[in-house]
Amino acid sequence: MIRFILSSPVVKNSLNSCTDICKMISFPNCKINLGLSITGKLPSGYHTLETVMYPVPLCDVLEVLPSASGYNEFTFSGIQLPGAEEENLCFKAWKLLAEAYNIGPVRLHLHKIIPAGAGLGGGSADAAFTLKALNQLFRLRLSDIELEALAVKLGMDCPFFITNRPSLATGRGEITEPINLNLSGLYLVIVKPEVHISTAEAYSGVTPKVKDLHPGDIIHKPIAGWLKVLMNDFEESVFTRHPEIDLIKQQLLDAGALYAAMSGSGSAVYGIFRQQAEIKDLFSACFVWQGQL
Repeated sequence: MIRFILSSPVVKNSLNSCTDICKMISFPNCKINLGLSITGKLPSGYHTLETVMYPVPLCDVLEVLPSASGYNEFTFSGIQLPGAEEENLCFKAWKLLAEAYNIGPVRLHLHKIIPAGAGLGGGSADAAFTLKALNQLFRLRLSDIELEALAVKLGMDCPFFITNRPSLATGRGEITEPINLNLSGLYLVIVKPEVHISTAEAYSGVTPKVKDLHPGDIIHKPIAGWLKVLMNDFEESVFTRHPEIDLIKQQLLDAGALYAAMSGSGSAVYGIFRQQAEIKDLFSACFVWQGQL
């Protein structure tokens, strides 16, 4: 959700349709994948999949306001991001709207908390929340459907974060359908080791297959029965190459997790618990987050 922090009657022509200088702050959250089946391969070389995406309250902090200087100002703090500014998805989101709707320059600051290369969709969330913030800031009045059509140009996970609710994702991950799933009251632990798994590496180890049991059906069964049937197809090859990730999953289960799995193509692993987990000394070399869903 976007919150207005400060407003002023000052108006500059360069701000286009934005009539107030509004400082906006939002909290792009990540997601976990509940099951992930690779179902096919397209002639283009991309894969089709089926997965359930669930929003999680581990968040970055995104601040957007009009630029008083007339130039874009993009700054970052927190976890260091690789690559040039022009490659950052927040900048690409602004550029997309600037080309389509001639919006003016902005000051944008991203405080990065969600680890990159984790399978948590942090970069996609930042891009989607930037689109939503700019839509409000410049009063473009774009609908969620219109924002989703723009978001898919930035990444396959991006459309999910426009509506940001539990969804079944199909196609290449960009086709999302809201589902009735409520895990509130349960506790989540996310563990991200210092291992980076490229998308190419993850997909090279999977063989597409349509299964009899689909993630969208399994998640409506009691969570206690998920472990043997709600599978992430990336795990088998990733765990073989990186046994330390497999160990994290087993440690979460040994600590009492009802269900544990790798999220997306990894390398983050999560466990879902009935109550707050006692994991204080288990993952000292990893990024660890825990909280209530």
